[in-house]
Amino acid sequence: FSVAVAVARGQVQQEPSLETTEGNSINITCSHPKIQGTDFIHWYRQLPGRGPELVALTARGSKELPDISGQLLVSADRRWSALWLRRPRLGDAAVYYCALGP
Repeated sequence: FSVAVAVARGQVQQEPSLETTEGNSINITCSHPKIQGTDFIHWYRQLPGRGPELVALTARGSKELPDISGQLLVSADRRWSALWLRRPRLGDAAVYYCALGP
């Protein structure tokens, strides 16, 4: 299945699309070189026919995401982050967004 990726704000860059097969892990990366000290890193996903939902929020460090069987990884300098899905299923096919904000 396909994972579409969209840029939520001009301060971040993401790959335009990614594909994987069910059960094979996938890493969705986001570059945010202009991150400010007070910014949080937000990750959203939008399932077909639904509104965006927040799946991860952090200021720094890595974070387990049991609800989506994944992990949020953040570089030490906070210039990039990655959403890692361990065993994605067809139900995880969605548009994934990253954004910076309060």
